[in-house]
Amino acid sequence: MLDRLRPAFARLFGRTPAPIVAVMRLQGPIGIGGRRGLSMERLAGPLERMFKTKGLAAVALVINSPGGSPAQSALIGARIRALAEQEKLPVYAYVEDVAASGGYWIAAAADEIVADANSIVGSIGVISAGFGFQEMIAKLGIERRLHTSGARKSLLDPFGPEKDEDVARLKSIQVELHENFKAWVRTRRGAKLKADDATLFEGEFWTGTKALELGLIDGVADARADLRKRFGEKVRYRGFALQGGGFLRRLLGLSSQADYAGDALDAIEARAAFARFGL
Repeated sequence: MLDRLRPAFARLFGRTPAPIVAVMRLQGPIGIGGRRGLSMERLAGPLERMFKTKGLAAVALVINSPGGSPAQSALIGARIRALAEQEKLPVYAYVEDVAASGGYWIAAAADEIVADANSIVGSIGVISAGFGFQEMIAKLGIERRLHTSGARKSLLDPFGPEKDEDVARLKSIQVELHENFKAWVRTRRGAKLKADDATLFEGEFWTGTKALELGLIDGVADARADLRKRFGEKVRYRGFALQGGGFLRRLLGLSSQADYAGDALDAIEARAAFARFGL
């Protein structure tokens, strides 16, 4: 309420109101669920409220994500663009430690991307990892029993030998997802890209300094310095949080033992995702 009244008071007394920038932090792997990951479920409401806030000069997204679900990355990126165009607000993405894979997909939804010189940026590709346990269960005397309706229902069963046709099918899906990712980056970055496809789109990642040279980002700075440069020293910030609190829920007795276990598993998965980039 106070933010809405300030511009009116400023005009009343003949002063130019200070610009307001909405800030949202997008942190964690994408689509892992729980309260630590980024998903459309967690973001839909907060994004809607943020973009519809009256009197905003811009929206700033502070991103720290190693990636995750291609579908969730695409959904989040598309929603950001739809709201930005609907409300006619510029969007700036600020990379902290990492905006890789799906994290970069979301960052590309912004009109401009700014990173620290030491940020990790890129990883424009698709990955699928797993394990094979067929020899282990054979040594332990375990019999695998799997029944399906549909000859191709079971794909890359970790308790059976890897099949060439399963790998081929997985790779065909990966190629399709990769093409979608590349198309999004080309659409969003356009002529800003300064390298060929073989350099940009083979899953490699770079520091913020190198990403600037390649045209994957637009500048090297931190969010506060960049926003003050864009909107002046008197720029004011309004923060927006994602759904699903941690400490407050526990303080109010709203978390169960299952919640704590889920938080622990989320933290382990998040740590593993960031570890891919040495973080």
